[in-house]
Amino acid sequence: MSAFVCGLDVHKDSTYATILSPEGKIVNQMKMNNEKVLSYLSHFNVGKVAMEASTPVAALYRQLAGKGFDVVVSHPKKTRYIAEAKIKSDRVDSRAIAELARLDALPLAYMPDREISVLREQVRRRAFLVRQRVKLKVKIKSVLTYEGVKWPSEYGLFTRKGVEWLHLLNLDPIESYLRIMRAFDDEIRLFSRQLRGLAKEDEDVKLLMTIPGIGYYSALLVKSEIGDVNRFPFGDRLCSYAGLVPSTRASGGVVRHGGVTKEGSRWLRWVMVEAAQAHVHKYDTAITRAYHRIAERRGRRAATVAAAHKLLLCCYSVLKNKREYYDQT
Repeated sequence: MSAFVCGLDVHKDSTYATILSPEGKIVNQMKMNNEKVLSYLSHFNVGKVAMEASTPVAALYRQLAGKGFDVVVSHPKKTRYIAEAKIKSDRVDSRAIAELARLDALPLAYMPDREISVLREQVRRRAFLVRQRVKLKVKIKSVLTYEGVKWPSEYGLFTRKGVEWLHLLNLDPIESYLRIMRAFDDEIRLFSRQLRGLAKEDEDVKLLMTIPGIGYYSALLVKSEIGDVNRFPFGDRLCSYAGLVPSTRASGGVVRHGGVTKEGSRWLRWVMVEAAQAHVHKYDTAITRAYHRIAERRGRRAATVAAAHKLLLCCYSVLKNKREYYDQT
């Protein structure tokens, strides 16, 4: 290695940098505002820049990569396993990151390109809006319970008739929540229309939508979380990334399997469980029949996770082979 290596411990407003020589000697250590990182690195012959994945890192990563720096981002949890220290500080962390990068021992994290990053933000934004709307519905039901009012059972509380009935109660908290809900409804409706347009133009998304149980939104979310499917050498590695593989403990020749690891992308894990529930309730496939067999022995929760695992393998197959889904009965 002929150039210096820099480890950055990045926070919201500041960064601590450690620059090491090819031999591992400290060339410089300094704390600075994030805006000064680029000019700081330009003063040294830095061949590689390394930092741990976090929200503030994304903008700095794009800036440095755009200026031609060789930038790598590490997996925070795995980095801590390797560089465990009794004394934790920005100085120690940046030195450890730089040293691991110098030795090519840094466990790297995936950094999506700009297109995938934008898509991720869009599908996650829609999920946020929907979840906030659900919270408002819960609040409305709580107000009714507190007031001792039973809502009609012959139609849904948040259907057109149900909302008309809520207005007749003339309760200030409910009126306030309904006004906010209307704003969320309008935004979700507009945003969903935009996402449907994106789905129609994306070949990978159209392939994913051939899988029973996966609609346009689920397909967009799956694509945004996977990114480049070729970074996974086989399907089980993708399932591991989604945290849909059982945890394993081996000791003294005895191997024990526990619940799923829940590591990796919680968004991908969530959407696959949602898609699995839709799949097994609406379609008669090999996955559905396996679900019922597992449910009889281990319960519906374990069966749903198993179905989500199998469904994610289908996603991997259609994306990898560029071929529509078919039921392997």
